[in-house]
Amino acid sequence: MNVANVAIVGTGFMGPAHTEGLRRLGINVGGILGSSAENSRRAAAELNIPKAYSDFSELLADGQIEAVHITSPNRHHFEQASQALQAGKHVHCEKPLAMTSTESGALVKLASGSGLAAGVNYNMRFYPLNWEVRSMIQCGALGDIHSITGSYVQDWLLYPTDYNWRVLSAEGGKLRAVADIGTHWLDLVQFITGLSVSAVQADLKTVYTTRHRPTGEVETFSAKVQAPDATESIDIETEDSGAALLRFSNGAHGSLWVSQITAGRKNCLRYEIAGSEASVAWNSEQPNELWIGHRNQANQLLLRDPGLLSEAALAHIGYPGGHNEGYDDSFKHSFKSFYDYIAAGDFNAPEPFPTFADGHKEIILCEAILQSHEHERWQEIGEQ
Repeated sequence: MNVANVAIVGTGFMGPAHTEGLRRLGINVGGILGSSAENSRRAAAELNIPKAYSDFSELLADGQIEAVHITSPNRHHFEQASQALQAGKHVHCEKPLAMTSTESGALVKLASGSGLAAGVNYNMRFYPLNWEVRSMIQCGALGDIHSITGSYVQDWLLYPTDYNWRVLSAEGGKLRAVADIGTHWLDLVQFITGLSVSAVQADLKTVYTTRHRPTGEVETFSAKVQAPDATESIDIETEDSGAALLRFSNGAHGSLWVSQITAGRKNCLRYEIAGSEASVAWNSEQPNELWIGHRNQANQLLLRDPGLLSEAALAHIGYPGGHNEGYDDSFKHSFKSFYDYIAAGDFNAPEPFPTFADGHKEIILCEAILQSHEHERWQEIGEQ
């Protein structure tokens, strides 16, 4: 049951990234939808996509489209994912899955009864060395997990003149740094360790309570760093940075630091997992290296090499050792796991990709982090 044609919703940073990843797998991108008919036409021309939809209903009515990739602003995810599933199309959605756990819970229920594949693009899982760490933990190489610490930091919102729709709570939700990048870290470490976060204590900070929105169009992660000529002041409620203490289901403790205002860090996810036998550390800006720490022998630096890694990691390697793989490859392997599952045709089998249930779990965590921050207390994680 191979998918022949996919449509993209969203023409910003993620729309082209999804398009490229799908094409590398030989999956045809048959159409694209932007925030307006004009944006759809422009993106279709730039990306050489045959169809530019005028609205979402036109996309859903296209019988040739079998799957939809949703990369639109967060506030649209629930409605678009719901309608796409109801129209009989597989859905691959950018994170966060929805704006609230009520919405994400409804999507989980809808997806479970649809007979369709429904995934969330936590692509950070698909760096091969993260699968290697998961395999090491499963076979006991780290021993009992004592602590899980790390960060996800960027600098693209360092200045008050930096602006994107993500800074607006109405577009992205009450949380920004935590929801946008912190959820990647939380999903990744729980996936790797097999543990769940059971409680959080968070402290968040909005450094710029006012930002200066350019009156013209703004590109996400644009290479242009000069201040715009004309701006308007916009009140900001979402956080620029924050910390969270974590308790895990096995009794391990941990911490997470997130920031989108750390100069020089472009897209840096880091974790360190300490066990009773060994420790590991990984950095997304050096994704082909894994540090392994020991007490009574020399530490190791393991390079991504298919001749040295586990079977689990091999499934997500496309090139020989010394031929570095990076961010775009994580999209390719994320999508490959999704479409290989569809092609296999057994929807009762365990999903090898992040599911709507995983996306729902992250929304619950986000709400607990926000409640903890607002009430200045430890917050237990609710039912998932």
